[in-house]
Amino acid sequence: MRDDDALDNNPNITKHALAELHDDLFGWSLSRCDYDRVVAEDLMQQAYIEVLTGRARFRAGSTLKTFMFGVVQNLARSRFRRRTVRLRLLQRAADEQPEPAVAAPTDEGHSGRVWAAVRALPARQRDITELVFCRELTIQEASAVMGISVGSGRVHYDRAKKALAESLADIRDEEVSGATA
Repeated sequence: MRDDDALDNNPNITKHALAELHDDLFGWSLSRCDYDRVVAEDLMQQAYIEVLTGRARFRAGSTLKTFMFGVVQNLARSRFRRRTVRLRLLQRAADEQPEPAVAAPTDEGHSGRVWAAVRALPARQRDITELVFCRELTIQEASAVMGISVGSGRVHYDRAKKALAESLADIRDEEVSGATA
């Protein structure tokens, strides 16, 4: 590590290492905010501010990737917790349901069906599936990002794989029966 590349308030992190993580981190940020690009950019900027100012300090107890994914996860949780409280107050005041802010992205074809099956999973199963398959974290690292034990992470991962296998088998069966009809 070059001395001029290390961050002033976080000497265990280099600018180069952050740049290498940026694309994966942005993908995780997008998934934390229902693929709203503007909110994801805000989350990323907030995460970088936390790291640059030293409020989120990396002590090398895990990998930098796991640490940064955890920073984004925690920021997203606190952001949406505040938003939920505000929406409840507005709902009480207006006595009506708020409109959903963002529609879920839609895809066509096989990959769209696969992602629809992933999105249909319970939240923790969906998160660990994304972290392991898309973001290339180990189950241990994904569990750390999610703030759960490794054993719990393994259970969610196993259940997600079984649920996806069932969903995808149903999709395959539909396609086979549709092709022969």
